[in-house]
Amino acid sequence: MLKGRIIFMSKVVKFGGSSLADAKQFKKVADIIKADEERCYVIPSAPGKRFGDDTKVTDMLYHCYDEVVGGADFAKSFAPVRERFNGIISELGIDLSLEDEFVKIGRNFASSAGRDYAASRGEYLNGIILAKYLGYTFVDAAKGIFFDNKGNFDGDITNACLGAILDRTPRAVIPGFYGAMPDGSIKTFSRGGSDFTGSVVAKAVKASLYENWTDVSGFLVADPRIVANPEVISVITYSELRELSYMGAGVLHEDAIFPVRSANIPINIKNTNSPKDAGTLIVPTGTEPPSKYLITGIAGKKDFSVISIEKDRMNSHKGFMRRLLQVLENHGIFPEHMPTGIDTVSVVVNSHELDHQREKLEERLVEVVKPDHFEIIDGLALIAIVGRGMRSAKGTATRVFAALSHADINIRMIDQGSSELNIIVGINEGDFEKAIGVLYDMFMLSEQ
Repeated sequence: MLKGRIIFMSKVVKFGGSSLADAKQFKKVADIIKADEERCYVIPSAPGKRFGDDTKVTDMLYHCYDEVVGGADFAKSFAPVRERFNGIISELGIDLSLEDEFVKIGRNFASSAGRDYAASRGEYLNGIILAKYLGYTFVDAAKGIFFDNKGNFDGDITNACLGAILDRTPRAVIPGFYGAMPDGSIKTFSRGGSDFTGSVVAKAVKASLYENWTDVSGFLVADPRIVANPEVISVITYSELRELSYMGAGVLHEDAIFPVRSANIPINIKNTNSPKDAGTLIVPTGTEPPSKYLITGIAGKKDFSVISIEKDRMNSHKGFMRRLLQVLENHGIFPEHMPTGIDTVSVVVNSHELDHQREKLEERLVEVVKPDHFEIIDGLALIAIVGRGMRSAKGTATRVFAALSHADINIRMIDQGSSELNIIVGINEGDFEKAIGVLYDMFMLSEQ
């Protein structure tokens, strides 16, 4: 501690596609990194969109690969990608040629190296450019990030190998989004996987802070497409973030939490275009004081259905819930929530999971659980009101119900976790945006 501030000895910084879309953005990123000597390890994404109708480099690479596998000429299909990277190099004024890399990519495309390999080349090439521009060492993620034979991320081997590599490399650029299979082939994480790479690197080097730089100044309390100018969340716990991310709040890939959470490393969401903004600090536990508001955030999603089952003396039928869940599992359906009563159970599922199997599922449920009444109701939206401050506050649920009732919004489902960290309500999809707005007004505007 020094003058009440925490001193971070080593920082891992990840920059998203919009932060590295062109040479102008590269220069902003370099200024940010050089402004703090503790920013030692950098994880870049592939160049994103430069303007609204632009194409992300990752999408360009997918398209190019599919064309080449289909018999198209690589040089012609790859030309837009080549132009994009060479343009960045030229505008940065650095002495670097990627021609040998382009030739290698062409050979691998022609030999059907795979779409994962194709997509990963955006981060790979961007990493080479950024390392050269910064004067940092380039470390290919395929040398230190690994998957097992089933394609699952291998955290133990990665942490040991990557840690050993970076222990000898005081300043490095490690491209995000991909790693290697046991046979050396390239495997990518899901979209947004560069966030996960940053988290993995932070754990491997035992960083005391992981900065995730993007194009917004942190997490917002509510969706800005619904609520005008919502407040920025200053501090949020990993648990709160998981709840909000699961319900649709974006900014950070939700899997990125796990490596740093186990190592008690905080994450700071920052804005590349407004670096002085404090952003959002994500912390392991709720030891940080709650915000000045009762709640931390509001998020929600549409396209849910409710499988509603009624059966007299359901609670006395041994194995009833097991049989019900087994039927759903056999149909590949994952229950989101399961509010129950003495003689009733409602299973909330993603509507798309019922596609093309609704009739078969209904027949099987009737056959196995023998309900007195059964129906599937579509058109449900779920909204989560999340906040660690709710644990010690009385009347939070009452305020939720009052806000929705005064707005003439019918509540079709209520669920609250045992942690008292969130309250989830189910409403008609047509009331979704209205409900988000009135809940924000109730918990944010009324407390200002």
